[in-house]
Amino acid sequence: MAKKQFAVIGMGRFGSSVADALSKLGFEVLAIDASEQKIQEIAGSVTHAVSADTTDEETLRALGIRNFDVVVVAIGADIQASILTTLILKDLGVPRLIVKAQNELHGKVLSKIGADKVVFPERDMGLRVAHHLISPNILDYIELSDDYSIVEMKAPTQFIGKNLKQLDVRAKFKCNVMAIKTGVKMNISPYAEDIIHEGDVLVIVGKNNDLTNLEIAYAEG
Repeated sequence: MAKKQFAVIGMGRFGSSVADALSKLGFEVLAIDASEQKIQEIAGSVTHAVSADTTDEETLRALGIRNFDVVVVAIGADIQASILTTLILKDLGVPRLIVKAQNELHGKVLSKIGADKVVFPERDMGLRVAHHLISPNILDYIELSDDYSIVEMKAPTQFIGKNLKQLDVRAKFKCNVMAIKTGVKMNISPYAEDIIHEGDVLVIVGKNNDLTNLEIAYAEG
């Protein structure tokens, strides 16, 4: 089975990071940016790098953009270029289109014109930093929707030596422990009798407010 091919448009901090990471994972990556300098900077890290105006339909058509499995539009401050590029890519029939949004209104427009997924890198990083500030035990925070999220939480001191039944996180905080990571081992759908050990990481899902209450209740350091 052939590996997916990716095109990343916009070689700012986010776009170049995505392109570089995909390339290191062994995928074929086409990097596109209007700036010749940015293309020169990324050229050694990806399969192909091209300086092009992605608001021009014929240019994108000539690049064979529709042949790529996934296109990531990571255009920075130029919201008009982001929207126009997204419209053209959708019209050309790109199979999967992921677009970076600057703000909520920009994101709504992108969703309406056909982006398969809209990402908010700055907002999401801000959320992660904020949750880490609430509790250093929080290792990662992933927003699933406006109401629900998943957190990876290092087991607080109060959890160690107790099992899930004793902790009763579901009853106390209305959150569910989906998994327990012990070193490199992942215990999916743990039993109520499973003991929490020092260094364990809990993967917990719940409503955002409930997760925040959990974080605050067991904040350490």
